[in-house]
Amino acid sequence: MSEVNGLLRAARERTRSPSAPGESMSRTELADAVCEWLWQTTQTKYELDGHYIAKLERGAVRWPGAPYRAGLRHVLNVASDHELGFIPPGAAPPIETDLTACSTVGLEDDIVEAGDESIALLTLAEESNLGDLTVEQMHVDLHRVAQTYLRVPTKPLFLRTRNIRDRAFKLLTGRQQPAQTRDLYAAAGWSLTLLAWMSVDLGRPDIAESHTRTAWACAESADHDDLRAWVRATQHTAAFWQDDFAKAAEFAGDGLRFAQGSAKTFLAAAHAVDLARSGQLQPARKALELAKKTVYSDGANDLGGPLWCSPERAEAIWSDAHLWLGEAHVTAKHADRSVQMFESSPHALRNYGSERMVRLQQVKARLELGELDGAVEALAVVLETAPEFRVRPLIQRVSEVAAQTRTPRYLGEAKARAMHETIREFVRRPAATRHSR
Repeated sequence: MSEVNGLLRAARERTRSPSAPGESMSRTELADAVCEWLWQTTQTKYELDGHYIAKLERGAVRWPGAPYRAGLRHVLNVASDHELGFIPPGAAPPIETDLTACSTVGLEDDIVEAGDESIALLTLAEESNLGDLTVEQMHVDLHRVAQTYLRVPTKPLFLRTRNIRDRAFKLLTGRQQPAQTRDLYAAAGWSLTLLAWMSVDLGRPDIAESHTRTAWACAESADHDDLRAWVRATQHTAAFWQDDFAKAAEFAGDGLRFAQGSAKTFLAAAHAVDLARSGQLQPARKALELAKKTVYSDGANDLGGPLWCSPERAEAIWSDAHLWLGEAHVTAKHADRSVQMFESSPHALRNYGSERMVRLQQVKARLELGELDGAVEALAVVLETAPEFRVRPLIQRVSEVAAQTRTPRYLGEAKARAMHETIREFVRRPAATRHSR
């Protein structure tokens, strides 16, 4: 049975339709665009159609002809055949990187509905209705959600956060003092920001954008700079995991206008990574130098969890920037130090999600340096992650590690082949769990 080509399908679905604003390119539109480009460049008429694209996405054909591969690379804006899941005859199939395989058990409909609801609330957020309630408990609840995120199953936290959002907006239709109104808008904004962050982790960064638009309106209504900064940080994150690094850099740079404390630490580090990944190496080096001067360790005023950047999390982000600057040895140094700090952190404050990601930076750096045994050791810890915590960014990063093990440098290495196979199983398991229910 052929293996679905999730890479090709994902590339098509993130490409805009030329005829339906806001929609993904259809298979027929993709075929037509490839044929048009081939005609313009070769003056040769090709008969590619939507049915053939469907065969490619099903994996029935793994190595289309050279003209079709060239046309698909051009239209889908990728640099290599590998990025579209194409492999020559006789080669091992690529790891399945269908990002819907992240752990979204029982949450698919809730994620989409929550995004739609947040957009519907945008008009209310931009108005100035007044209501009357102390929102201290809401902020306590939000803090608890943030602190326990990725420690307990995600669904109850997601639903609780959505309930806080809805309660805040309901109260805003009443009457209260202006200061209390600002507090309600802040509570609504923080809940929306958490929903957005969870949506990214659950494989829907596009839905996250819906939450952050309304969250930004709430931050404006509350006149709350910390919230503004973390909304921008979340918008950066949504763009980053859609590989739009230029847009991510814009969000991170703008967020720095408002950021203090650990939000500034996060945004400064993120800005450096965005610049490096978008090819702006010299500005990235300057941004990284600045980021290393903005470390802030006191998280007392932060919501916690994903909305707090500890020194070890900052160092983890720096390691990513150095990797894209071609400095694997520096990446390894920062990643190792970050892991050591995570391991020595109090359990209540330890960000296990960020820790898993930086362990993958350890793996990638060691593979770049030719230290295969060290890569295997660092990867083993990540592969112990329970299925319910295998969020989309983790799956994407571990899939990148799998791709590294198949470069010419490691083709003859038995340990590298074993790493690849264990990663394949790791990626597939959340999907199998979801479909079994």
